[in-house]
Amino acid sequence: MKLGVEAALVDGLLVQGDVDVVDGHVAAVGLASPAGRGIAVPGFVDLQVNGFGGVDFLDADSDGYRRAGEALLETGVTAYLPTLITTPEHQLLAAMAEVPTTESRPRILGMHLEGPFLSPNRLGTHEASARRDPDPAMLDRLLAAGPVRLMTLAPELPGADVLIDALLARGVAVSLGHTDATAAQANAAFDRGARSVTHLFNAMRPFFHRDPGIVGAALARDDVVVSIILDGIHLAPETAKTVWRAARGRTALVTDAITGAGVADGSYSLGNLDVYVHEGTVRGPDGVLAGSVLTMIEAVRNLHELGVPFEEAIQAATSTPARVLGDPRLGRLGVGLPADVVVLTDALEIERVLVGGEIRVAV
Repeated sequence: MKLGVEAALVDGLLVQGDVDVVDGHVAAVGLASPAGRGIAVPGFVDLQVNGFGGVDFLDADSDGYRRAGEALLETGVTAYLPTLITTPEHQLLAAMAEVPTTESRPRILGMHLEGPFLSPNRLGTHEASARRDPDPAMLDRLLAAGPVRLMTLAPELPGADVLIDALLARGVAVSLGHTDATAAQANAAFDRGARSVTHLFNAMRPFFHRDPGIVGAALARDDVVVSIILDGIHLAPETAKTVWRAARGRTALVTDAITGAGVADGSYSLGNLDVYVHEGTVRGPDGVLAGSVLTMIEAVRNLHELGVPFEEAIQAATSTPARVLGDPRLGRLGVGLPADVVVLTDALEIERVLVGGEIRVAV
C-alpha cells in the first residue's frame, strides 16, 4: 500500500517521494509520487499521559483504555506510557493490574510510575500521604505488578541510589523529577545511569546562578534527555527557547495530559484529586498546576512556532522520547521498521494515522 505522500521524514531527513507499506512495515521510501500530498512522519511517542478523552488511568478499565487510545490516535500518538501518579499502594497496584498487556492501538509501551518516591518539598499535586521514601521492598511489589518501563523519582532521598541500581538492573529507565536535588546530587544520579528529567523546571529546585540544581546539571550535560510540557503555561516561551538552545536534540515533548485532554473545560479527576480545566489550564483546589490538556500535535506546533525546524520539532515527539526507553525501532520511519506513521499537511494538521500499517485515523 502506497501512502500517496510527497515526502517522508526518515531519521531526521526529509526524503522526497512516496512511502510503501507491506505487511505492517515500511517497505520503501523515496518512490515516485507525482501527485503526492502531505508528509509522512513517525508516529508520536508520549512518555507521560495520566489520562485522556475523559479517562483517568488511575481508575480505567479495558474499555477506558480503548476509548483513551482512540482519542490519542486522533492527536498523532501511536505509542505511549500510561502514567500513574503517587497514590496509596493498594490503589496503585489495582490501577497497574488494569493496564492492557496485549496488543493495543496505540501501542502501550508499559507504564510510567511518577512516584511515590518523590521529594516532600516538590510534590505539586501528588498526594502527600501516599508519598514514600525509597523502599526496596515496595519497589519490588510495584515492579511485580506490571511492565514498568519508566520511573520518576527524587535522587536526593536516602536510599534512592539503591532504587536506581535496582531499576536499571531490571531494564526500567529512570527519570529524575519532583525533586529538590542539588546539581551534585543530580549529577551523581546521572552518573549512576539515570538518563532523563521529568517536565524540566516544573516541580523541582529552581535554577539559581550559584545553585543551579537539577535544571543546571541536566542542561550542562550531553547525555541527559529533558522532557518539557510545551503548552504555553508550564514554561514561558523564553524558557522553552533557552532549554532548546542548551539541549537541542535531547529535548523530548510530553503532554502530561489528564482526563480532560481532548474533551472540554470542566471538573475532572487526577487520581484522588479533583481538578478543574479552564481555558487550557489545569489546576487543583489549591491553584497548583495539575498536568495539562495539551495534545502532542499541539506541542509539535508550539515548538515549531518557536523557530525550531520542522524536522527537529518532529524528532522531539518521536525519536528523542524513544531514546529514553532505549528502543532503537521506536519513533522512527524507515525501511524495515513498523509502519507507525502520521501524515501531516503543510499546516501541520493531521491527515492520517497508521499503526502497524493499519489506517486508524483518516481525516
